[in-house]
Amino acid sequence: MPPFFCRFFLTALLFTPLAALHAAEKPEGTLSSGEYFIRQSWSQEQDFPRPYHVHVPPNPDRRKLPVFVFLHGNGGNARASLPAFLRQHPVMAERYVMVFPDGYRNSWNISVERSQADDRLFVEAIVETLAACDNVEPDQFTVMGVSNGAALANQLAMESRLPNFRLYVTAVSPLNVLQHDGRNFKAKGDENDYETIATPRVGARILNLSGTEDHLVPYHGGLSPVIPAKNGKLGFVAAEESVFLWAKAMGYRGAKLEKPSRIDGKLEFFSYLNGAVVHCKVVGEGHGAAGAIDEATLLRFLEHQP
Repeated sequence: MPPFFCRFFLTALLFTPLAALHAAEKPEGTLSSGEYFIRQSWSQEQDFPRPYHVHVPPNPDRRKLPVFVFLHGNGGNARASLPAFLRQHPVMAERYVMVFPDGYRNSWNISVERSQADDRLFVEAIVETLAACDNVEPDQFTVMGVSNGAALANQLAMESRLPNFRLYVTAVSPLNVLQHDGRNFKAKGDENDYETIATPRVGARILNLSGTEDHLVPYHGGLSPVIPAKNGKLGFVAAEESVFLWAKAMGYRGAKLEKPSRIDGKLEFFSYLNGAVVHCKVVGEGHGAAGAIDEATLLRFLEHQP
């Protein structure tokens, strides 16, 4: 299909209700665009159908496609995130199966959010389901989370043992102090008590984006003035320290970088392990710092380009 018609088809999909495309409990065989569900039970719900929305690009060659999973922030939802993200990332929308899970009550369960569901298991169930589809590359899953969604992406990177995940992008949320206590990574646990040491699976690629003027998640670490925790406000590891901890978990044995490896305007990149673990410091930006990263920059990391 010529590029013009691919983009025309994509634009048409953006303005077609997902329910009109496809709605099913579970995809089978060849994955198509639409709304699907994972049934899950927990303290708030029983056998609850949790939705996730899928965009599959035109694929006349019937190639197996990589998958990009986007986790919205607290207060967001998948149905609104999908068209907005595709409009802003048209090249990715033509190369990747794009997946948008919906957080229960517009949130992901990390500490004291409205959701009390096991969101790690929810995302893992989606991944295992899609990995079995004919047109999906089973070992090429990327997870990107923003804010509260990034906290869930951090949890997946710490706790998941699924071999499908290859790359994590965390925007405007480095590790919080529940997830790393200064000595060890910590698993969330059923009661969000973070008591058990977690050992991240080695080999993942990790990109973190944080803004220096973020007043919700402070760049230099410390308590958030807004985000609640069980005993007050949620604390965060400093953004540059957080990525250094990830680099060490992935096998880095050197010193913490005190200066950026590369500067591109207001973007300062701190790169470990030949670009496998990267922090992008967005100078002068706040909690919307993810918007300062253009599609080309994101694609270079996704596709292992220097």
